[in-house]
Amino acid sequence: MNTPNTESLQILLEREESDRDAIALTVRQAQDHLERLNAQLTQFTQYRADYVGRWQQQFHQSGGIEIVQCYRSFMQRLDQAMQQLMLQQRQAELNLKRQRHRLVEAETRVAAIKKLLGRRIETFQLAQQRRDQKQTDEAAQRSAWLTRQSLSAAALG
Repeated sequence: MNTPNTESLQILLEREESDRDAIALTVRQAQDHLERLNAQLTQFTQYRADYVGRWQQQFHQSGGIEIVQCYRSFMQRLDQAMQQLMLQQRQAELNLKRQRHRLVEAETRVAAIKKLLGRRIETFQLAQQRRDQKQTDEAAQRSAWLTRQSLSAAALG
């Protein structure tokens, strides 16, 4: 036996690394999505503040009831859009957390398989070293025995 039987572990390791890489890509995509939502929410918040500021000036100059109703209606729709965006943001944060958890689990599986593979190879190498040492010891014993035999034969002869 010249090599340890690690083919099945190698196949499993490759599959788990592939799964881990796919999950890592999903994590990056979830992070990007969350960043886009955060940027969009920041833009909405800034736009809302600017809009309120402009209309405050408009109300000081002239404020008919139609203008006030239009302002309130638009603010309600803007607030609804912001609430919807905040809900999407929370969902994206939860999704990112879930994906990160999956990535940690995948990394753990890959590390465990690598460790098992390393142990198998180490065990094989240790057994190989023991066999080699045993063969060396046996060869040394035979050589010593043959030397004693030839010395005994020479002494007798």
